[in-house]
Amino acid sequence: MTMMTSETDAKPTPVRDEVIRQAQTAVIERMRQDLAAACNTLVTTGRIEDGLTCHASQGKFHATMDLGPGMGGDAAGPSPGFFARAAIVGCVSIGVKMMAAREGLVFRSVDVTIECDFDDAALMGLSPRTAAPLESRIRIEVDTDEDRAAVRSLVDRALSVDPWYLALRDAQVVQHEIHMAADAGAAPAA
Repeated sequence: MTMMTSETDAKPTPVRDEVIRQAQTAVIERMRQDLAAACNTLVTTGRIEDGLTCHASQGKFHATMDLGPGMGGDAAGPSPGFFARAAIVGCVSIGVKMMAAREGLVFRSVDVTIECDFDDAALMGLSPRTAAPLESRIRIEVDTDEDRAAVRSLVDRALSVDPWYLALRDAQVVQHEIHMAADAGAAPAA
């Protein structure tokens, strides 16, 4: 880890953390100038043709999801649940690390583990319980020499603004609509 010391800092800061801090500070300043411009909508699409393999894309990024042969899939990629859990692990670890870098706390590493309990029978409509996770536990391990109370405070604040942690934790409005390919050429109802 390459370190740098500025004249105003009493402790050395990793060079990469300084890059993160400068980038974050610039983003925050742009957002302060126009908070409305910080609101956006991201669109991700997925398509399944033969089998259960789903090809998802958002801009230049693509992912393949599937189920294993036991569920009728081809195991052409991880399950959608893998990506959901990976999103939470990635969002939490990145959120904690970027806030630490922005605030000058040196975190050598951030390891995040998520455990989710499911009733798999609910997925098939065989259980009265929800198919959503019944309980989720997140463990955050930080390798640092920073004060324990400062680390706990920073992690709590990072979680309070973490989109995918909050998506898992909090109820939200989710809407859906159904379109059928045959509808595209049909005349509107009178």
